[in-house]
Amino acid sequence: MVITTIDSGLEQLLRRLLPLPADLGDVSFSAPERSWGAQLSRVTVNLFLFDVNRSAQPSRAPAQRTRPDGQIERRPPLPLIQLSYLVTAWAGNTADEHQLLGDVLRCLLSNPVLPPSDLPEPIEGSVQLNLADRTARSLGDLWSALDARPKPAFQLDVTAALDAPWGGTAAPVERIQSLVAPKGSTAPRDSATGRARADTSTAHETRETVVRREPGGFLVADARPGAEA
Repeated sequence: MVITTIDSGLEQLLRRLLPLPADLGDVSFSAPERSWGAQLSRVTVNLFLFDVNRSAQPSRAPAQRTRPDGQIERRPPLPLIQLSYLVTAWAGNTADEHQLLGDVLRCLLSNPVLPPSDLPEPIEGSVQLNLADRTARSLGDLWSALDARPKPAFQLDVTAALDAPWGGTAAPVERIQSLVAPKGSTAPRDSATGRARADTSTAHETRETVVRREPGGFLVADARPGAEA
């Protein structure tokens, strides 16, 4: 869901800022192979996702929240991923392609963070946009792998957090019940195993303990008022 959401957000951003309405041109995420380019008949901005990696940035911290019913939910740390797009412009002639590519570059560089309003679904944290520093040789290798004629292009790196589900936690302990044997008595033992066993003929006291949380997160157990220590 993260990749498709970011794809939709990038398309919405470009259509809004270039502008590039649907009746004027296309935003494509297809591989810009030789056969693909030969079939184009409209102005097209292509964002080809060619690499997905874990980002070198640290993961987003774990989080905790309280639901309306009072239940506490927790979420583990969210790893960050980096999506690398090869961005090209296709407009029929070189001058128009250079103009369109420059406009795309301006739109993306003026928005270091993908606006949440352009995303069809919310993503935890910001979606960062960066122009990558790649050598001409590495881009040439990519064009060769695509079996396509090299074109002016740049690499856009997008960094975002992978989503993780919120998980419920066990309800906090509030009361503990225990059986207390009378003073001086010992629990009967099983003759075969030698272990203590329950004996319903021996009177035991049921004692209730209340557990409360003190400042600082400490738990304190109090015996029921009036119970013998």
